[in-house]
Amino acid sequence: MTTNQSQSQSILLAGASGVLGRHIAKALTDAGHKVTGLGRSEGNGVRADLMDRDALLRAVDGQHFDTVVHAATALRKPPMRHRDMHATDALRIEGTAHLIEAAQLTGARRFVAESMVFGYGYGNFGDHLITEDDEYGPRGAGAELERHLAGMRTKEQLTFGTPGLEGIALRFGAFYGAGGTETIVELLRKRQLPVPADRDRVLPWVELSDAGRAVAAAVEHGRPGQAYNVVDRTPMGFRGHLLCVAEEFALPKPMTVPLWATRPLSYAHTMFRATMRVSAAKAERELGWTPAYPSSRDGLAALRAATR
Repeated sequence: MTTNQSQSQSILLAGASGVLGRHIAKALTDAGHKVTGLGRSEGNGVRADLMDRDALLRAVDGQHFDTVVHAATALRKPPMRHRDMHATDALRIEGTAHLIEAAQLTGARRFVAESMVFGYGYGNFGDHLITEDDEYGPRGAGAELERHLAGMRTKEQLTFGTPGLEGIALRFGAFYGAGGTETIVELLRKRQLPVPADRDRVLPWVELSDAGRAVAAAVEHGRPGQAYNVVDRTPMGFRGHLLCVAEEFALPKPMTVPLWATRPLSYAHTMFRATMRVSAAKAERELGWTPAYPSSRDGLAALRAATR
């Protein structure tokens, strides 16, 4: 059963000026919704910092929204070390709690949260196809991984556990596309992105405009209390993805290094070691969402064509 809320809604989008946020704003606007951005920078309709509860509540006081979307992140570039994730970890916990209070204050009925498939655990899942029935937010092996997993676990618990709020979580794969891939292109151009061989390891990917459309689909058709995996249909290793970028943009191939040599880049090292195959069948079935780009090779070809 799907919940249809496709009539025009007033939507508060936290993180509207971010890379994913811009794609979400476009998808929601294209679907006929009125989007108000929430963030610290100019150009946001509501200017506030999610980490400053009192200022946030003052900023939304007296305003009404039907739905609040939480796509705020503290990341400005791909995280390489564990500490690069710390501000985003905090945003997922305190920031989410504050945004939910703001949503209640504005009378919103629906709350859609950006989540990540890495909340299933940063590990090697082998050939197991991960679905939404798998445990989400298991204890992390070690303090740093637990810090990241606690952020994702808590964000979903708050999303689903607030009375009177229809909470929906979208568990995205690794992002690429307009606004995201340009950083990788620069690093490859400068030969600053050495990576280990994949050795059959794969990760789930999703193109950013596809991710934006999934949020619009969840706003309109998502079932309250449900999580949805949002990934394309072609898992690909980290190096394999970079080779596609290099090929499409006529860049030098990334240098191959042994896996152990990436240990100083602690977060990247964790990602290089992971293997995840993830199913988006539920999102395709219930949200009516399908990826326009079934593989990152397709999405990168489209990006190259658009940037010519």
